[in-house]
Amino acid sequence: MTPTSDQPAVTVVGIGADGWAGLGPAGREALAAAEVVVGGPRQLDLLPPECAGVRVAWPSPLRPAVPKLLAEHAGRRLAVLASGDPMFYGIGRALAEEAGPAALHVLPHPSSVSYACARMGWAMQDVDVVSAVGRDQAALAGALHDGRRVLVLAPDAATPAKVAELLRERGYGPSRMTVLEQLGGPAEHRVDGVADTWSAPEGDPLNVVAVECVRAAGAPRLPVVPGLPDDAYEHDGQLTKKYVRAATLAALAPAPGELLWDVGGGSGSIAVEWLRAHRACRAVSVERDPVRAERITRNARALGVPRLKVVTGAAPGALAGLPVPDAVFIGGGLTGAGLLETCWAALPAGGRLVANTVTLESEALLTEWYRRHGGELTRLAVAQAVPVGSFTGWRQAMPVTQWSVTKPPERA
Repeated sequence: MTPTSDQPAVTVVGIGADGWAGLGPAGREALAAAEVVVGGPRQLDLLPPECAGVRVAWPSPLRPAVPKLLAEHAGRRLAVLASGDPMFYGIGRALAEEAGPAALHVLPHPSSVSYACARMGWAMQDVDVVSAVGRDQAALAGALHDGRRVLVLAPDAATPAKVAELLRERGYGPSRMTVLEQLGGPAEHRVDGVADTWSAPEGDPLNVVAVECVRAAGAPRLPVVPGLPDDAYEHDGQLTKKYVRAATLAALAPAPGELLWDVGGGSGSIAVEWLRAHRACRAVSVERDPVRAERITRNARALGVPRLKVVTGAAPGALAGLPVPDAVFIGGGLTGAGLLETCWAALPAGGRLVANTVTLESEALLTEWYRRHGGELTRLAVAQAVPVGSFTGWRQAMPVTQWSVTKPPERA
């Protein structure tokens, strides 16, 4: 029987390391009835002979192949095999985006996270999950906080050693590590140790790394709110300082899923802390100096947000073709021809624009835009106590003029 308009076009079956034996009746029935079964080679090898459908291994890269495979096998009974829960860092998301949720019938299996928490005795809701499968492992740095528990989904057998190295580099060498291999299967195995002394040989490529975070004495403590210490960044002086940065992020008001343009990135601190606000936040940092652009990339990786996109080029020209922003920060080059106009035009109604300056010329420009568009014009002045001989006095930093505004709906 071929799928009809009121039947799902694709059945997505989650399968674990326990293979066919771990599947429920619905999953077994769907796979046995399928004319075509698509999956990874390891997953396809778990199927018994009674699954007589044509077996198709996913090509690499996987995501671009989804539309072609769906089109090629349209009208046939199609099943897709996925590791564990297909909707948790799995192929289910790509299938739903391409075919639509109504076209899918998803039969989930316990995820590796469920198994790992069960083995460790951890409550799932209290655990942070970082996937290194097809993603940059540097994201783990953003989840490191003393006392937190983190699960790293590993792409291969080399991952545990790389996790240990990152933990040492980021000041979390005393953290306890447990490598859980072949979870739920007959060959399940675990290895325990500490990142500082990790020397275990590579084991099974199907593994999850459980980390109990312990910050080393003297290692920097990086908060989750904006205003990281200035020395958390590599910079050449082009850095929005801690207190001004915190005020700037408050004005930009990041929310999950929103996109920031960080124009005149400098060290990338504004974009980095925008991304650290939530894992779904997105950001593009535009910097004309190639050396600084590379530095922004290093800062993003070191602080756990390797997803920051860095564009090397001068604004406003380098802004052409970028996706529509929810917020724009202009940290430099305000007097450049057409920069403010381009950023303002790019913003949709309800989008926010924040611009900082320390020069009189740029301040005059912001004052004029404030007069035309409203918003808030604020002067931020920070002074720090410093020694004055045997006494203490205040040293005033250059005041920063900040204009922040929300773009109103267009008038009919």
